[in-house]
Amino acid sequence: MRRRKGLSFYQKKKKISASVMKEIWNVIFITIACWMLAFVLMFCFGMRTTVIGVSMEPSLYNGQHILVNRFVYKLSSPKNGDIVVFLPNGNSNTHYYVKRVIGVPGDTVQIKNGSLYINGLLYKDVEYDKIEDAGIAENPITLGNNEYFTLGDNINNSEDSRSGNIGAVKKDNIIGKVWFHLAAGDSSIGFME
Repeated sequence: MRRRKGLSFYQKKKKISASVMKEIWNVIFITIACWMLAFVLMFCFGMRTTVIGVSMEPSLYNGQHILVNRFVYKLSSPKNGDIVVFLPNGNSNTHYYVKRVIGVPGDTVQIKNGSLYINGLLYKDVEYDKIEDAGIAENPITLGNNEYFTLGDNINNSEDSRSGNIGAVKKDNIIGKVWFHLAAGDSSIGFME
C-alpha cells in the first residue's frame, strides 16, 4: 500500500467522555442551585426597591435600585450612619423613604444656625451644607426608646425627620438597612458601608 504524500484532512471523531459530561452537568446544577438559593434568601430576608427623589445624593440617586436587608434589625438596632428604608408613621400607602440615621434612642438632636448638633456637639460624621430649614429640630428633640432621627444626605432637598408629618422614625416602621446598590444609568454596583 502506498502512502499519500502531502496534507491529510482526516479528522477523528471526538467523543465526549462520561466524566466531561458529568462535570458539565455539575456546573449547571450548582449554578441553578445558587440562583435558587439567592432568590429564596432575597425573598425571605431581603427586598429590592428604588430610590425616589434626590434626597440621598450623592450617596444614592433617583431611580437607583437598592437591595434592603430586612433581617439585620431583628438581631440588632440601627446605628448612627446606617442608611435605612422606612415607611413614615407606618403608612403603607406611601413609597419607601431612604434616609441616613443620625440620631439613635437617647440622643438629643437640634439644628441651630444651619448646623446639626447631636447631644450638644456639632455633628461631623456626614458633611452637610448649611441647613436652610431646621423644621421641628429647631428646638431640641430627645429621642425615646426605639426612635431614630433620619436625614437625607442632600439636606436641603429632603423630606425627613425634620418634617412634622414624619418626625422621629420608630424602629417598627424601619423595613431594613440598605446593603447593596445598582447605579442608575450605568453598570456600577456596590455594597453600602
